Amino acid sequence: QVQLVESGGGLVQPGGSLRLSCAASRFPFSSYTMKWVRQAPGKGLEWVSDISSSGGRTRYADSVKGRFTISRDNAKNTLYLQMNSLKPEDTAVYYCAKDVVRGQGTQVTVSS
Repeated sequence: QVQLVESGGGLVQPGGSLRLSCAASRFPFSSYTMKWVRQAPGKGLEWVSDISSSGGRTRYADSVKGRFTISRDNAKNTLYLQMNSLKPEDTAVYYCAKDVVRGQGTQVTVSS
């Protein structure tokens, strides 16, 4: 079965930065588009960003464009999300996903 393990979340002040990682296993990681999604307290799942299998194409939600950067290292089977200029509204559980399969998530809290 697909295994996705996120890490790197935490508590950060507004304007701060975090880098999330997602270790993937049990499937050919380099063959798949991967994405980050998030779920804020009391809200539904929101797509954040995705990246093509080679890393050559990336897309972002308008809410994070210019602040977040998605990347991947296919040699390490790892997906990343660099988050800069964080805002309180970025507070959520962040998940990496392959198709509809997600990991357990990592909590990001942006608060002073």
